[in-house]
Amino acid sequence: MVDAVSLTGLTGLQKVSAGSVAAGQNAQPAAIPQKSFGDFMVESLNEVNRLQSEADAGVQRLLTGETDNVAEVFAASNKAGIAFDLLLEVRNRLMDAYREIKQMQV
Repeated sequence: MVDAVSLTGLTGLQKVSAGSVAAGQNAQPAAIPQKSFGDFMVESLNEVNRLQSEADAGVQRLLTGETDNVAEVFAASNKAGIAFDLLLEVRNRLMDAYREIKQMQV
């Protein structure tokens, strides 16, 4: 099963035809709308929030007996946990960089 989250980094790829490679043409990259770092962080926060909500809903379905697929709920919970840990690590690195910049003498 292909996960939509794993495909987000592939948006900048372009299709290369055999004719353009054989002719030695340099393929020009398609115009990609540039996102700011803030937009990227907001999207990441929303994605982590969505994963957490899905994991919570899965646990609720498991507890109420609507589903008996423990593996699916466990996988969703782990995925949400890993996404949160990654987001927390990015935040920690940003805070470290901010403190380092703040301590620089001008």
